[in-house]
Parts: sequence; C-alpha cells; structure tokens
Amino acid sequence: MSTATVTYQAAAASDRGRKRPANEDAFGFSVEHGVYVVCDGMGGAAAGEIASTLAVDEFMHRMTEKSAKPSREAAESAVLASNAAIYTRSHRNAKLSGMGTTLVSLVVEASQAWILNVGDSRCYRLHEDTLEQITLDHSLVEEQVRLGRLTSEEAARSPLRNVITRALGTQPHVTTDVFELETVPGDLFLLCSDGLTRELCDDQLAQMLRSSHELDVLCEDLVNAANLSGGRDNITCVVVRVAA
Repeated sequence: MSTATVTYQAAAASDRGRKRPANEDAFGFSVEHGVYVVCDGMGGAAAGEIASTLAVDEFMHRMTEKSAKPSREAAESAVLASNAAIYTRSHRNAKLSGMGTTLVSLVVEASQAWILNVGDSRCYRLHEDTLEQITLDHSLVEEQVRLGRLTSEEAARSPLRNVITRALGTQPHVTTDVFELETVPGDLFLLCSDGLTRELCDDQLAQMLRSSHELDVLCEDLVNAANLSGGRDNITCVVVRVAA
C-alpha cells in the first residue's frame, strides 16, 4: 500500500506601503521544515521593526533547528520563546519599552496543519474555491463585533480599529490561539498583516487567490492592489499552496 506525499509551495512579498516611513513587518518561511510566519511590529522609533524581526528570527530558529519536528507543541513553544525574547529585550533598553508584535504562523506536517495567531495578522484558506478566515483578530473592534456590539461596517470606520488586545512581547506571558485542520491538494493559504486586509475586502482577496498566477506573481499582485487602494500601512503576505 502506498501513501500519498503532500508537498507545499510558497512565496512572499513585503512592502512599507505608501504612507509609512519604514517597514515594521517581518516574515519567514521554510518549505523544507513546513514553517511559515508573518509578524507586524509596533512601538516607537524602530522598536516595531525590532520586535517583529526578533519574533520571526526566534520562531524560525526554534522550528528549524536540527532536533525540531513540526507539531502543535513545538509551535506553541516557539511562540512563547518569541514572546520572551521580545519582552526581555524591551526591559534591557528603555527606548524599546512597550514594543510588541503580532504573529500568525502556519506549521505543516504531511496533511496536518496548525495555525497559530496572536494579534490581528490573519490566516485565510482558499478551500474548494471558497475563502475562509481561519484566525480571529485580537483587536478591540473585532471583539466588539463578535459580541454583537458593533457591525462590521461600524468596526471598519471606528477610530479604535488599530487597537489590538493581544501581542507578543508586551507581557511576560501570552495566550496563543491554535487551529488544527487537514490540508488537501489545491488548498491555498494566505498569511498576512493588516496592511493587506484593511485595503482589500475578502471578496477581493478571494478573486485574486483564485487566479492562476505563479505564487510570487500573486504575492506581488496582492501588495500592488493594497497600495493602489491606499497603502496606508505596511503590507506583507505569505502564500502557501498544497500540491499532491
């Protein structure tokens, strides 16, 4: 009896957008190790960039070291290590006090996938031509929407839409949301910072993800579309395709 082999393809793009002076997003991925991550940093001066880079570097190091194997436990441990790295660094340098970052990650082992998130960077899956948002934003307005206190339209206009309720590095401990699912050939995953999702609605994302473009072209198209829609924030996306 033979066992089908699941393979993955990936590409990424990141841009500072049209309004921000620097890019505080960071990303990393290793198809070989089945690890993909996007972070969106926050903090004064260059602190946001430092926080997001620290998180990606620590997460990727933990998940790609020689003894590492893709699993829920390993991924959760890597998130906690990233949180500790940022928190420790910020307390050693007063100029970095309060820095933090979002994190969204996809970790795969054969057809098993774990999606982890802290903050409002998102993971979507295009499955059988239907786009689904896997993660839930840890943001003030989205939590109000889930409680029925705001509509999606009101949330989009709210002056508090940038306020996140959970981030890496701002506290000594952090809670990570974890979602488990089975992948099938043809699935397409999108990890992205909110610079993409605030400019492009889900219908626009779905239409672009359904395109037959090569993944690197798709990533560039997503970034360009977000910039054309305003580019008010840094824009980062990692796209992962499941192939038989």
